[in-house]
Amino acid sequence: MAIVTPPPPADRAVTVGSAHITESPLAASQIRSRRIQANGLDFPILEAGNGPLVLCLHGFPDHARSWCPLLVRLARAGYWAVAPALRGYWVGGAAPDGSYRAAATGQDVLALIESLGAQQAVLVGHDLGARAAYAAASLDGSRIAKLVGLAVPYGKGLATAFFADGDQQRRSWYMFFFQTRLAETAIELNDFAFLHRLWREWSPGYELASSDRSALNETFRQPGVLAQALAYYRQLFTPPSDPAMQALETLASRSISIPSLYLHGADDGCISAHLSEGMDAMFTNGLERVIMPGVGHFLHLEQTDAVLNHILRFLRM
Repeated sequence: MAIVTPPPPADRAVTVGSAHITESPLAASQIRSRRIQANGLDFPILEAGNGPLVLCLHGFPDHARSWCPLLVRLARAGYWAVAPALRGYWVGGAAPDGSYRAAATGQDVLALIESLGAQQAVLVGHDLGARAAYAAASLDGSRIAKLVGLAVPYGKGLATAFFADGDQQRRSWYMFFFQTRLAETAIELNDFAFLHRLWREWSPGYELASSDRSALNETFRQPGVLAQALAYYRQLFTPPSDPAMQALETLASRSISIPSLYLHGADDGCISAHLSEGMDAMFTNGLERVIMPGVGHFLHLEQTDAVLNHILRFLRM
């Protein structure tokens, strides 16, 4: 099912703001950074290009800068590509309502589309960013033109697997560990070696460049960010106590009526690709599901050009 593409050009290190990014030999000056107010937060964003809006939403343990290779390529294809930080991923970015649930991040996505002055956006979400994209599409599909999910499927299959699938329970050990008070200390030890162990396990054979690893460490070293990132997982297995948030979570988990594409790496060490089987039942306007061979969890970095080709083909349909 996957499109076979030649390997991307050799990487080189460039600088975006104060962080180093491994980028293919494309003009780093195409990437701009600023802040934008939405849903009570002042979101840092990276952006490139002009044209139809494509919002790229990162996951864990990751940050918006990992989208830079794709932002530049999307810009060259005629899109306005924007990668915001998820709530909690910067100093001063703590959730105003204390919520790091899917519905809250979905509301952020819809507010960002409005604040950016767009009527609609294409959403490209990876990992927790995919969760945010699904929630936004479920809450208000009129604001979403098309939806692309990467590495985290939608629907009840994944939630069931946390309780009933031994293989997925082993893969998801870190989620259960994050419920303990030991998590913060363990993650920070030896220059965040814990996080980079996850990267190695989830994307076998892929190695972050040293400059990218340093930039990722700096994200989680910021005051408050690690605890806020862990809150996504600490709220994952318990229902919200606020009735309003309970209702919103229900709305954010409905069927999705947006034309959608789903990409998953066959070698993903975080979430088994087979858990995406049957998720098409949750998509009432069509879902194309592609399992990419030889790719792990961070597929947008491992095979940026192949992922881009799938996205562009889908957007032009």
